[in-house]
Amino acid sequence: MELKRVVVTGLGALTPIGNTVSQYWDGLKNGKSGCAPITYFDTEKFKTKFACEIKDYDPQDHFDRKEARKLDRFAQYALVSSDEAILDSGLNLDEVDKFRVGVIWGAGIGGLETFQNEVINFAEGDGTPRFNPFFIPKMIADIAPGNISIKHGLMGPNYTTVSACASSANAMIDALNYIRLGHCDIIVTGGSEAAVTQAGMGGFNAMHALSTRNDSPETASRPFDATRDGFVLGEGAGALILEEYEHAKKRGAKIYAEVVGGGMSSDAYHMTAPHPDGIGVERVMLNCLRDANMEPEDVDAINTHGTATPLGDVAELKAITAVFGEHAKNININSTKSMTGHLLGAAGAIEAIASILAMEHSVVPPTINHTTVDEEIDPSLNLTLNTAQEREIKVAMSNTFGFGGHNACVLFRKIED
Repeated sequence: MELKRVVVTGLGALTPIGNTVSQYWDGLKNGKSGCAPITYFDTEKFKTKFACEIKDYDPQDHFDRKEARKLDRFAQYALVSSDEAILDSGLNLDEVDKFRVGVIWGAGIGGLETFQNEVINFAEGDGTPRFNPFFIPKMIADIAPGNISIKHGLMGPNYTTVSACASSANAMIDALNYIRLGHCDIIVTGGSEAAVTQAGMGGFNAMHALSTRNDSPETASRPFDATRDGFVLGEGAGALILEEYEHAKKRGAKIYAEVVGGGMSSDAYHMTAPHPDGIGVERVMLNCLRDANMEPEDVDAINTHGTATPLGDVAELKAITAVFGEHAKNININSTKSMTGHLLGAAGAIEAIASILAMEHSVVPPTINHTTVDEEIDPSLNLTLNTAQEREIKVAMSNTFGFGGHNACVLFRKIED
């Protein structure tokens, strides 16, 4: 069976460094930090007092008051970013077969704020179970694609992938396969997360995963730096319209890139720590290259998982050296989490968008906040430190990994025709 080609025809983003795709790209190329003191709640007793929050976001700019109350922030973000992507794609949804248009969305946690607030309200009450009737539908992780589907009448496959921080990368891979196997023409895919809450910050602090650099939050996310001390929690969403190539060509769509491959693997090692030798990460990149029928030498840029954890950064770069050999020195390697923080289940989506925009503009966004060389990291690798670099990119790879040992990798190629 000959597989169909799959392309990206629309993008949407709501991130800590920009509330639209154009704002996001402007923040990326200029090395903007999205990290600042938390405004959502009192952090006096928290170990970490900062995060990468969405700025200048008012739900009533997008939803009426009644509708907004029925949606957790993670679902609001999903709807906002997917609306931008659909508009960007130029699709007229009244002219397509909606049974062949699906929504496959990633979320690692879902409605954490809703869950937290309902449980707190119950615990502080008299024991009577007075829960909001929208508690469950606001909280469940699959409600984001459900709402996107309902809003636009999309009647193809509709579900959520949950694989911690690899969730939206897995969603994109599923979307790729549904289209290239001929089951769908178009899929709205991506991911969203809104875990900057008391429960989210407290939980990640308890496991010593977060940076505690409260004296300098804007520089706290520092992948590959010797002084890195954990990741910075972020929030937001990224959406991509994946479309069968001939379908896109027929309607004269703008094509950002071709999705040429997706790989998955598992570390099978530890609940939260990566394998120290990066074995699972090495395998996921090889699987992705094999799926795309491409060679390591074809890759020009890698947007790493790069969370700024002491173990994770080293393991990933070891794996890159193992897979790419001498060619690793010719690749622009970066971590956009230095600017956006870690968006958990939405990370794969917004970083895929960063990779696609880097190809489109021939600019690799920087890994900011790097001041101190880590002797465990190969100095010959180009980590795109502190300043964006111009270069032609024909093939870009995006890595995303999650607690539980989940590894996902997506490969994009520039279309010249």
